[in-house]
Amino acid sequence: MTVRVVTAAQAAARDRAAIDAGVPSRALMHRAGAAAAAEIARAYEHRLRRGVAVFAGPGNNGGDAWVVAAALTAAGVRTRVVEVGEAKTDDARAERELARASINAAPPSGAEDVIVDGVLGTGARGTPRAAPADAIHRINALAADGAAVVSLDVPSGVDATTGDASVAVRAELTITFGTMKRGLLVARAFCGRIVTADIGLGAHASGVDDAPELIDGSWVRQRIPPIAADAHKGTRRRVVVMGGAHGMAGASVLAAKAALCSGVGMARVVAHPASVSAVQSSVHAALARPWPESDAEIRDSIVEWAHAVVIGPGLGRAADTRARIERVLALWRGPVVLDADALTAFAADVHSLRDLLSGRPALITPHVMEFSRLSGASPESVLASRFDIGGDLAAALGATVLLKGVPTVIHAPDGRAVVVAAGTPALATGGSGDLLAGIAGTLVAQMPDPLEAAACAAWVHGRASEIASGARQSIRGVTLDDVMAALPAAWPGDEPIRRPPILAELPAVGDRRAGASP
Repeated sequence: MTVRVVTAAQAAARDRAAIDAGVPSRALMHRAGAAAAAEIARAYEHRLRRGVAVFAGPGNNGGDAWVVAAALTAAGVRTRVVEVGEAKTDDARAERELARASINAAPPSGAEDVIVDGVLGTGARGTPRAAPADAIHRINALAADGAAVVSLDVPSGVDATTGDASVAVRAELTITFGTMKRGLLVARAFCGRIVTADIGLGAHASGVDDAPELIDGSWVRQRIPPIAADAHKGTRRRVVVMGGAHGMAGASVLAAKAALCSGVGMARVVAHPASVSAVQSSVHAALARPWPESDAEIRDSIVEWAHAVVIGPGLGRAADTRARIERVLALWRGPVVLDADALTAFAADVHSLRDLLSGRPALITPHVMEFSRLSGASPESVLASRFDIGGDLAAALGATVLLKGVPTVIHAPDGRAVVVAAGTPALATGGSGDLLAGIAGTLVAQMPDPLEAAACAAWVHGRASEIASGARQSIRGVTLDDVMAALPAAWPGDEPIRRPPILAELPAVGDRRAGASP
């Protein structure tokens, strides 16, 4: 089942569509609470012996919390509920009354080892105040003392649309319902592990809007082309990486290595003459040539050899950089990936870049600052509109746009969009984008759809960082060499069947030491 990445309003619209189609609202609440209780019991089986404290707010999120409390009590778990304000919705009041018949009315003792946060839900706006704020601080204090905190739908205080979290619960596990909320993917440090549970929205979960799909390993596995038993280096395609200015050979080396680790048949680096020997000594399986200086050399080293060209890793910002790119793209009309300095060369000149990219599969992979320079939008506005702004640029360029970040959002010029949330802060280092460019170069050479190639590349790149980070309590010390070494294991094979009703799962990311802050 497809998982959509939605705003708070889009999430509410899906709930309303299901209810209008005949699904009782309390049925959705029961399914949400039952799914959450089952996941809590699975994840914290040994910690439940010390009891559970449930914080139930006044809205439907509080109703979910009452369902969880009743389900855990029925399973024999000592459960106590803290009411954070009087229940205000009919469904929440009904679930409170139903649960009270079975739950011990005594207040929590403070010794409970699992805390369930049902204070504020998807519809909450602004900075929490009064009783909800007090509850949030109390929950965080219990977490600091070692309790495991589970948030229902969103950590209370996290804006489900923007991810703003000035006063918010810091959860170890977030169980979100039916869809993935945008804010969870922005505020990963507050969410811990995230699972999306099916609550019976059915076809209404996809909605009638343009909410993007969340990419997972199964999606990637279905689209990555298999390598045939009789494959040879020609059928696996050839990629050229154009970059490696004087003193910047490392970027093109990383891109070439990543391309080779991604299954390309041959890689060639076209670099500054002073960088050629460094490339050849660093990437033994790759070919290397100096930058072509004539049309005949461009045809010989690129046009007549490549199946895809990656331009930008370590290309530099010399006075002739843009002219060099323009000359190559005028002769090479096949698939292309533009990254880093190749994008900066066209700062505030989308029109000229569109003309150069026209008529071919094209992908650009900017980070926020590169996107800002190219589009003219401020970095702040890029971040604030990260889920949507790439669509405007993709349409203007006639190219697929992969906006790197937390999360990565990819737009095609035809309006399609997907989100990739795989990855860890191990990728927040120089050279990470070069790895991604190399992976993307291979897939653009082997796949007809740049959006699908970009999504697969971003997911594998992120998954490799998750594998490299492993069970370590700190990201410190995880290098791009570790990520590169993990690439072979990152390509998805037969994905395990998810435990129902879980639709998607994201690991906790970042340092997980006691006291580490977002």
